[in-house]
Amino acid sequence: MFLIKLIAKLFIKNHNAPKDPEVRESYCTLSGILGIICNVVLFAVKLLVGTAVGSVAVTSDAFNNLADLGSSVVGLVGTKMSRKKPDRDHPFGHGRIEYISALIISFLILIMAFELGTSSVQKLFSPSEVNIDLVPLILLILSVGVKLWMYSYNRYIGKITDAQTVKAVSKDSLSDVLSTSVVIISAVASKYVPAFPLDAVCGLLVSLLIAKNGIGLVFETIRPLLGTPPTKETVDTLSRLICDAENVVGIHDLIVHDYGPGRVFASVHAEVPDTVNIVSMHEIIDMTEMKVLDETGIELVIHMDPISTECEKTVSMRENAKEILRSLSPECSLHDFRITDGEENINVLFDLAVPADMPASERGSLVSALERELKKCDPRYAVKIHIDDLFT
Repeated sequence: MFLIKLIAKLFIKNHNAPKDPEVRESYCTLSGILGIICNVVLFAVKLLVGTAVGSVAVTSDAFNNLADLGSSVVGLVGTKMSRKKPDRDHPFGHGRIEYISALIISFLILIMAFELGTSSVQKLFSPSEVNIDLVPLILLILSVGVKLWMYSYNRYIGKITDAQTVKAVSKDSLSDVLSTSVVIISAVASKYVPAFPLDAVCGLLVSLLIAKNGIGLVFETIRPLLGTPPTKETVDTLSRLICDAENVVGIHDLIVHDYGPGRVFASVHAEVPDTVNIVSMHEIIDMTEMKVLDETGIELVIHMDPISTECEKTVSMRENAKEILRSLSPECSLHDFRITDGEENINVLFDLAVPADMPASERGSLVSALERELKKCDPRYAVKIHIDDLFT
C-alpha cells in the first residue's frame, strides 16, 4: 500500500482528493498504465517458462496475463472516453462507457477461459511430461508477488475512486494469484505422480477459475447498466439536505438515475404546506437544488407537493392512515393524502408507495385491507388509492 501511495503522490496532482473527477481519472489512468507494464512482463516470462518446460498450466497462466493486458488497455481507454463531455447525441454524458469497458473485460476473460480450457482438455487426453527447474519455479513465485501487489493497489484505487473497471481488475488479479499458485503446486507435484496428468487437470482448474471470475464480472457490470437503486448513504444524504430546507415537511418519489461516475441525476417530490407563498417557496427549492449539486454532485429536480398542515381533520386522518399502513406493511408508505367532502361520501385519496417487486396479488390484498380499515373509521369514506413503485 505504501508503494502505490508514493507513486500516486509523485505522479498525481492533488492525490488526496480522489473523488474529484480530474484526480479520479488520473488514478484510473495510473492503474491502467501499471497494469499494462506488469502484465507485459508477466506474460513474457510465463510464456517463455511454459514453452521451455512444456507446461500447459504455465502457458495457460501466461495467456491469462495477456487477457489481463487487454483488460488494462480497455480499462484505460474506457476511463478516457467516459470523461467526454455531453454532446447533442449524448446529453447525459459518456460516463456509462466505464461500465461498458468493465463488461468488455468480462467477455475477454470468458473467451480466454474457453480457449485455455480447450487446451487443457486436449492435454488431458494427450499428456506429456512436465520438467520444471528451480529458476522457472522462482520466476513463477515472484509473479505471484507481483499479482498480489497489483491486487492490492487496484483494490485501493477502486475503493477510493469507486471505479467499476478498477474494481474488476483487482478481482481478476486476486484470481491470478490463486491460479498461479495452483500452477506452481501442480508443477512440483507432477514429479511425484508422473502417471497422473496433474498438469492438465490443474490447467483445467485454472480455466474454470478464470471463467467463474468472468461470469461474476459480467453480472457485476450489467447491474449498473440496467439500473440499480441508490445506496442508503445517497438516500440519507439527499433526504437530509432536502428536509433541512425551510418549510419542507417531507419527501417521496425519490428517483436516482446513474449515467456513470459524475453523471448522476435525481428527482423528488417535496411536501410543503399549502399555505406558504409559492414564489418564496420556489426560491427555497432552487437554493436546495444548488446545495445538493454543490455537496453531492447530483443534479436534482424538486417537485413541490402542497399538503394540508392546518386542517385538523386531514392531519388526523393522514396520521391514522399511516399507522394502519405500518401495521399492515411497514415497508410501504403513503403520500399526497387529501380529503374532499361530498354530500353522501367523503373521498379519501392518497398514493401508496410499494416495493417494485411486490406481486400484484399482494398489492391488491394490501389495498383492500387499507380500504376496509379506513372505512371502519367512517363508513362514508370512499377510498381512492393510486399505487406507486418505490425506487429507493
